[in-house]
Amino acid sequence: MNTEIFESRIIVPKSAIDDMNHVNNVMYLQWVQDIAKKHWEYKTNPELRNIYVWVVLNHYIEYQNPAFEKDELVIQTWIDHHHGAKSERHTKIIHSSSQKTVVTAKTQWCLLHKETLRPIRINKEISTLFS
Repeated sequence: MNTEIFESRIIVPKSAIDDMNHVNNVMYLQWVQDIAKKHWEYKTNPELRNIYVWVVLNHYIEYQNPAFEKDELVIQTWIDHHHGAKSERHTKIIHSSSQKTVVTAKTQWCLLHKETLRPIRINKEISTLFS
């Protein structure tokens, strides 16, 4: 699946810093989920969001370089592939000034029908939004 990269930038807030004076690992997970939600909301309309909802099945995260308070980070996400009701999303967090990769993540998501909360096959209407 050939998909475009969706991108957002953040400045690391003091609230993201842990006892070692760098970004807490849990914050990266939050940012991975936040950008996925932003991407979904950017690509869809309220009608679609009233029919479908995504849930996480698993996350795989690699921490490569630390980030610190006031650093500017670029967060990129894209859909790698999907099959049935499952979709694999990748996220990359890059330090803006050094261009060093801070974190990479791979997340498996499952599409649910919002009313029944049952898995639903990713149809052409959904898949074409991201390709």
